[in-house]
Amino acid sequence: MADDAWLVVGLGNPGPTYAAHRHNVGHLVLDLLAERMGGKFRPHPRGRADVLEGRLGDLPGLRVVLAKPRSYMNESGGPVASLGAFYKLDPARLVVVHDELDIPYSTLRLKFGGGDNGHNGLRSIRRSIGTGEFFRVRCGIGRPPGRQDAASFVLSPFSSVERKELPLFVERAGDAVETLTLEGLEKAQNAFHGEGMR
Repeated sequence: MADDAWLVVGLGNPGPTYAAHRHNVGHLVLDLLAERMGGKFRPHPRGRADVLEGRLGDLPGLRVVLAKPRSYMNESGGPVASLGAFYKLDPARLVVVHDELDIPYSTLRLKFGGGDNGHNGLRSIRRSIGTGEFFRVRCGIGRPPGRQDAASFVLSPFSSVERKELPLFVERAGDAVETLTLEGLEKAQNAFHGEGMR
């Protein structure tokens, strides 16, 4: 794989039962990027993930592997580590797109490195690849209302109000991934950090 290639991972849980849940916003963003790349995900023979290899952005574009782990969220690290080894990519060329409870709905935050902030998918990845030094595109889903448990909140569908904003939210997150990989973290932060679309 080329030294300038990227591995972009969208976190979520596999199968139709979970597809519309807040925890699966990473999958939604990768589905959008796959559409932009004009390709379809295929099972990777060794990575326990569905992948799409191609070019992102304007021609000639940037070499990218999009990946959706086929494991459950709390086991995301194994597939990510396997793909990193298979494609010979450094963790610094990894972008993880994931939901974030501590950020208001539809708000994006981009960062490099850091802890897992209680996110099971990030915790699994950090444990499996041995470092937290990778990029994150954090997609805000907000805190649960009232006394609702956080675990049940992330494993529930978006509300009707949220669903109206979801396509634009996912579009902006896809744009953020493209800007991050093509132009760098600072430009992406300047363009996409804000209070969402409200």
